[in-house]
Amino acid sequence: MKKLLAMLMACTMIFSLSACSGGSSEQAETASAGTSSAESTADDSTSKDSGDLITVGFAQVGHESDWRTASTNSVQAALSKDNGFDLQFVDCDNDSAKQLEAVRNFIQQGVDYIVIDPIVSTGWDTVLGEAQNAGIPVIVIDRTIDDSDKYTAWVGSEFTNEGLAAGAWLKDYAAAKGIKEINALVIEGTTGSSAQIGRTAGFKKIADENGWKILDSQTGNFTQDGGQSVMESYCKSYQGKFNVVVCQNDNEAFGAEDAMSAAGVKFGTDGDVILISFDACKAGLKDVLAGKINADFQCNPLQGPFCADIIKNLAADKDVEKKTYMVEPWYVSEDSLTNITYTNNAGKSVTEDLIHVTQDVVDKAY
Repeated sequence: MKKLLAMLMACTMIFSLSACSGGSSEQAETASAGTSSAESTADDSTSKDSGDLITVGFAQVGHESDWRTASTNSVQAALSKDNGFDLQFVDCDNDSAKQLEAVRNFIQQGVDYIVIDPIVSTGWDTVLGEAQNAGIPVIVIDRTIDDSDKYTAWVGSEFTNEGLAAGAWLKDYAAAKGIKEINALVIEGTTGSSAQIGRTAGFKKIADENGWKILDSQTGNFTQDGGQSVMESYCKSYQGKFNVVVCQNDNEAFGAEDAMSAAGVKFGTDGDVILISFDACKAGLKDVLAGKINADFQCNPLQGPFCADIIKNLAADKDVEKKTYMVEPWYVSEDSLTNITYTNNAGKSVTEDLIHVTQDVVDKAY
């Protein structure tokens, strides 16, 4: 698109075109998981009717989980040609070096916008500076970038709150069940990702406050194979010593289920081990409904419409929010608890509802 605009400038010499840009509000916007302003279409002079598509480069983490597939599908559907976009997609296969290379290639190609779901939260300042110097706005989704603010907007989750909520639920659930001692095993996500960092820190904070024992914590890389491998090791090393397993996504939980079943460990609502998961994808909620997973804390992957809305507003020279938080519910297998109260990462005491999973809830899940 930029080359076309440049040609028009040279031919007409009567127009002065400004680069697509927008300001960022200090106030973070809270986005609804269901309906939101992202579903509305901003006024866009470069519409598909003119044949002038907005070119977007998308550097995705990979394809390691059901959540990631839903995230990719959401962005691809929202940034389709029918919606006025030419999406250049790169699956970075959980390789940070490959992701940096993909972003630099987008810059060299002169795309109009770049979307990044960062594999790790650091090491971004230089390449974001390169995009900034090239006049290419960057939208970050899902995970956060912690060592640079040279991006235009971010859309995603408060991962620390997810960990805090999981801990708050476990505290109340254990009290309701008369469980006096917590001995937990944690299967973490990809080391260095903001999801791993936040969920680990949030849960550990509640664990430390209540004197729980975290017997071990190892990475399963957000994969089913990784979760199964770590859990197999745990079952051998901590046989009969644990009563809680925390998996930082559903695919790890599926692998942990397979490993515990093979080792004869009973888990879930009718077992000796409480199983906690994150993401709350459809397959995960099926296991919550079946009583295999006790509680599942959603991380909403449907950020594509918000990306489209941000880009179209920037193209129309409108302001956009610097941060947009997805609204995400917490799901439970039993209806013994209806809500939890905890102090969130912003230092505010919050009371949040728990959703008892039914078949209708599963049917409506992503």
